[in-house]
Amino acid sequence: MRVVFTCGGSAGHVNPALAVAEQFQKHHPGCEILFIGAERGMEQRLVSQAGYPIRTVKVSTFERSFSWKVLRHNLKSAVKVPIGRRQAASILRSFRPDLVVGTGGYASFPAVREAARMGIPTAIHESNVYPGLTTRALADKVDLVMVGFPEAASYYQNAKQVAVTGTPVRGDFFTLDRSQARQVLGMTDHQPLVISFWGSQGAGHMSQRTVELVKLWDSEGRRFHYIHAAGRDYEDMTQELKRQKVPVTDQEVRPYIDDMPVVMAAADLVICRAGASTLGELTALGKPAILVPSPFVAANHQYKNAKVLADRGGAVLIEEKDCTGERLYRTALELLADGARRSAMGKALRELSAPHAAQDIYQALMGIVKNRT
Repeated sequence: MRVVFTCGGSAGHVNPALAVAEQFQKHHPGCEILFIGAERGMEQRLVSQAGYPIRTVKVSTFERSFSWKVLRHNLKSAVKVPIGRRQAASILRSFRPDLVVGTGGYASFPAVREAARMGIPTAIHESNVYPGLTTRALADKVDLVMVGFPEAASYYQNAKQVAVTGTPVRGDFFTLDRSQARQVLGMTDHQPLVISFWGSQGAGHMSQRTVELVKLWDSEGRRFHYIHAAGRDYEDMTQELKRQKVPVTDQEVRPYIDDMPVVMAAADLVICRAGASTLGELTALGKPAILVPSPFVAANHQYKNAKVLADRGGAVLIEEKDCTGERLYRTALELLADGARRSAMGKALRELSAPHAAQDIYQALMGIVKNRT
């Protein structure tokens, strides 16, 4: 069996594809899996680290605001669309897949669109509550649309078939419990662990707020263990902490959390954005969270994601415009001091989880393949 996964732009689009790819390897030993992504996308690093081959096509983003600069950018992007589709068609003819699955990002459009045109079984998965531009453009072209939240199903009135599957989480998130994960991290005391991250691209304003948080954490006696991933803001953030004479180690403030399954398993509280892949991990593990959704994403979809968790009692939602380092710090202390509340939050999150999402998606995908044979 040959399967193409196509995705890109963020880890939130790539990780669900990797989780489902694991299922195909499990059920079809020796199956051939190929990823298709963008030429300079982060998917190349993530997919290669997971051990899969990846081919690339030429794609670019489309901006939704209006200015002459944006207009020029969108015109250049439009020129790349037919190029990317020709490249994708060439890859598909060479690989001859039995199935093509898109999990979001502009990079997934040409391969899924060309596969549908060529009569290959196709499906897309959208982790966010509100569908992205690529998902909306493909919804009526594919055999199956899969969504992460029940609230999302209503956006796909024109789709042939919609299935609520949840968002798959990689299997390595479930290998350790909290106690085992703390041992791996060398934590031998009873202090709780708080982790925070704003995404691999950094977050500018929120990184400044995190400096404020770290300064309070240090000045008030380091009342919990703390790990922050600063992304591309790492150098600026560590320099600012040095300037303010706040001592931190490279384990407390890091560029990235490469061992995220271990760190998240050990955590008592997570402070982060509200990307759907991250929320899938939080719900799967039942980790209480403070969510600060990015206001700089299409259709404010992270706010919609976060509100689902907050409305169910699983997270505290703070909009970025209302967020300060002190508010983050005080909210964290308040939650850490209330074990009963965190326990209730964890229960609410687990009720939203889809622990078998990867398996359910695999079964749904095999269904459309069998219907075509």
